[in-house]
Amino acid sequence: MKCLILAAGYATRLYPLTEHFPKPLLAVGGKPIVDWLIDDLAKLPVIDGFIIVTNHRFIQHFEAWRAHKSAACPQEIAVLDDGTTANEDRLGAVRDMSLAIDALGLADDLLVTAGDNVLDFSLSGFVAFAQEKRAPCVMCHEELELRRQQKTAIITVDERQRITSYEEKPLHPRGNLAVPPFYYYRACDAARVQEALAAGCNGDAPGSFAAWLSQRTPMYAYRMPGKRYDVGDIASYEHVQRVFAQK
Repeated sequence: MKCLILAAGYATRLYPLTEHFPKPLLAVGGKPIVDWLIDDLAKLPVIDGFIIVTNHRFIQHFEAWRAHKSAACPQEIAVLDDGTTANEDRLGAVRDMSLAIDALGLADDLLVTAGDNVLDFSLSGFVAFAQEKRAPCVMCHEELELRRQQKTAIITVDERQRITSYEEKPLHPRGNLAVPPFYYYRACDAARVQEALAAGCNGDAPGSFAAWLSQRTPMYAYRMPGKRYDVGDIASYEHVQRVFAQK
């Protein structure tokens, strides 16, 4: 299984911090945000490689980071440049997935994540859940505020945690289970990304492929056992810095 980390955004809400520097490499608790993810997953024997998709503006930062990080990571780390240089011409998360699959000829199961989230729990439980289900999976958590529900993906599930509906940014949500950007796809699922894009799947939002796929194959949801810190703006970055400084 490969871990594909989506890190090609421009983080305009974090300017000036990210005007010339990638958000996933900002420090939290003494190390880059993306290191929290990699250090956790590198302990799992099932993970045999990491792939980071970034943009042309930040590729040199990631290459410099990789030169240092590779010495401490037992798995190979690949960094891909998606060729974009500005927020206005970004490919989007699903197109970046497609780029990585095609450029590297990937035929592996994929754990797909955003590179700008910090977790206070291990992803090992999610990986084990996905392997047990032998089906594509997402993570989820309860979101009780309607305003927040309308800005994210919302799912409903049955008693076996199988997804029964999946909506991106619904005006009138059917449930209160929000889906953060953490997904597991079997190799046969990942091979359908181009099919999804050709069928009109939104290429920008990372959850749009999962939503499309949920209509075509059984998909399951894993309840997050802890908290996720989404670094979206200056205030949220300062907050997660304070939390992890105390840890």
